[in-house]
Amino acid sequence: MRYIVVTGGVMSGLGKGITAASVGRLLMKRGYRVTSIKIDPYINVDAGLMSPFQHGEVFVLKDGGEVDLDLGNYERFLDVELTRDHNITTGQVYKTVIEKERRGEYLGKTVQIIPHITDEIKMRIRSVARNSGCEICLIEVGGTVGDIEGMPFLEAMRQLRNEEMGNIAFVHVTLAPMTTDGEQKTKPTQHSVKEMRSLGIQPDVVVVRCATPLRDETKSKISHFCDVPVEAVVSCHDVDDVYKVPLMMEEQNLPTYLMKMLRLYPLEESTRWEELVARMDAVKGRVKIAIVGKYTTASQSTAPMEDAYLSIREALKHAGIEAGAWPEISWIDAEELERMAPEKILGDVDGVLVPGGFGERGTEGKMRAIRYAREHGVPYLGICFGMQLAVVEFARNVVGLEGAGSTEFGDLPHPVIAILPEQEGVVDMGATMRLGNYDAELREGSLAHRIYGAISIVERHRHRYEVNPDYVKMIEEKGMIFSGWNKNRMEIAEIPAHPFFFSSQFHPEMRSRPGRPSPPFLAFVEAMKERKAGEKA
Repeated sequence: MRYIVVTGGVMSGLGKGITAASVGRLLMKRGYRVTSIKIDPYINVDAGLMSPFQHGEVFVLKDGGEVDLDLGNYERFLDVELTRDHNITTGQVYKTVIEKERRGEYLGKTVQIIPHITDEIKMRIRSVARNSGCEICLIEVGGTVGDIEGMPFLEAMRQLRNEEMGNIAFVHVTLAPMTTDGEQKTKPTQHSVKEMRSLGIQPDVVVVRCATPLRDETKSKISHFCDVPVEAVVSCHDVDDVYKVPLMMEEQNLPTYLMKMLRLYPLEESTRWEELVARMDAVKGRVKIAIVGKYTTASQSTAPMEDAYLSIREALKHAGIEAGAWPEISWIDAEELERMAPEKILGDVDGVLVPGGFGERGTEGKMRAIRYAREHGVPYLGICFGMQLAVVEFARNVVGLEGAGSTEFGDLPHPVIAILPEQEGVVDMGATMRLGNYDAELREGSLAHRIYGAISIVERHRHRYEVNPDYVKMIEEKGMIFSGWNKNRMEIAEIPAHPFFFSSQFHPEMRSRPGRPSPPFLAFVEAMKERKAGEKA
């Protein structure tokens, strides 16, 4: 087993996750089985209750684990399916150690950070690496060197280095800011590496985030002051798409350096990723899509607003590459649609997407967007809450059920969305939440059947409320059909008479991959492309 540990310095948000995922992609290209672990030093047990405004989207894994969005990047770059064990948090580690102490497993010893916390961290890492069947395990240590909450994890990494001598490499991600006259400053990187060395960890590779490629003299200076070879100083300058980061690292021979250090030899050579990027650059067509959500206003967020819907953005990209039409996203605040006429905001778009979300804020605006798409023949894709609101909108304005809505927001005369009275088959994760992979049966001849090319599918879920079965017949009689189901739970709602109206209770974006786009997203982009071509004709 080989380990590659990725740490970060200077500031947060430099791209440790993309760096780790890119390194993994390059090693997979050479024939190695790779897995990844994300360490989050926050005290939360998982990311399930974190606000998207603060931390970006909550990514859901196949076993229902609610985790940091970086694990979504790992799944997309490495084309793997991870589990909740691949995300280690301070909350998990301390909770487990305290429970062991209460059961007497430490035999009356004084429980301390060293060795008990650090041993628990190392045990979890080794267990994941072993159970995944991989040959190389990537470990991203979240946060920034010097953060007090990250100290136990960095100490565990220092111990792991001594225990795995020769089979472990450390990659440190830093920043080289540029002055107004164009000088690349190395002092932040020097201090960051100095901080790492004070903890007993000497980085083997320094990846430097910068606006423009590192100059030779800058690389030489970092090499000299940080005690790494020049070839181990890697420029990670700005690119127009993160899928180009592995190619940038390839050009600087980073995988060759790491493999030499870890005594590895290429087993094969794949050009799949290069071909994907070439196809992406070759896309000429454009379609305009409105994403109507409640986490789209940058002024309310400490994270980039796109991070709240990162998997949706990436799934649209995957579909756009395949369909030959690049989705140009217009981020629409749902509350804005409650104040303005929909045609003023949505009049020039080729498609409307309403994503998932919790809470009542913005629901009326989302339904106005849905109604506009339904009545004007605009391709519509609804995800999770976007399906529930599509059903509510249809029940109100087509079926004629005044006061139709969801019991999430109180008692209503027509609860078309509700928590079902029985919960058989629902694993107890997040109380009544359905989390992770569930299967669905599709109606033959439906749009869903045509999109997937199958009558049985598996997709990931993250929701609590369901379509109320008592209203299904009434709704279907008026033209909206439920073409996918899991027992008595409705999974897909579509309108056959509409050019493209598809909504799912599950999150298809979670399983979308570069080169293997999610079927609903691909069909959605193709429908937008067809609509745009028809307008031009």
